Amino acid sequence: MPRQNRVLPTGEITAQDWRGAFMGNRGNLHDGRGLTHRRWRHRAWVCCVLDFKNRRRPIMAPGAYTELFFHDEAVALAAGHRPCGECRREDFNAFLHAAGHHGRVTGFDDRLHAARAVPRTFGQRRDDAQVTTLPDGTFILTDTGPALLWQDAMRPYLGAGYGPARPKPTGRVTVLTPEPTRVALANGYCPKLVV
Repeated sequence: MPRQNRVLPTGEITAQDWRGAFMGNRGNLHDGRGLTHRRWRHRAWVCCVLDFKNRRRPIMAPGAYTELFFHDEAVALAAGHRPCGECRREDFNAFLHAAGHHGRVTGFDDRLHAARAVPRTFGQRRDDAQVTTLPDGTFILTDTGPALLWQDAMRPYLGAGYGPARPKPTGRVTVLTPEPTRVALANGYCPKLVV
């Protein structure tokens, strides 16, 4: 039975059959029975590679951080994560540079947290924007679910991948990808996709 540790662009954590191309964490979100209500304890939400220095660890071990999995980096970014500073140092530096951040990463994590979290509801903030202002790599919410904006088209997210490209919508849309991340995307940070 799959564990409840697969993250969707909406930030929801679900049980799915796929593992994905990236791992990450938000701190310890589980106990012996599974996920708890503690989804927002940490502000440093990171997106990691699956293999780093041959490290091995049991998944969702008691007292350890909760391993989360993402289909690809665009999903992780939409859910409010950023590249890890240890296992993805080059991407981490490129992302923060494109986001216009200088100084300690905790300052960026605070900004990103404020942009992704609705206070006291443990919900993901969703912005409203003109689709023409959104950079490639941004996730939006459509009538049929999350969709990735990529190369002047929209790719519906299907959980373990993307559906065929469809025309981009027009007008205002609901945006899932947090604003500080959209700044990085607009300034040239290119997420690693699995399409």
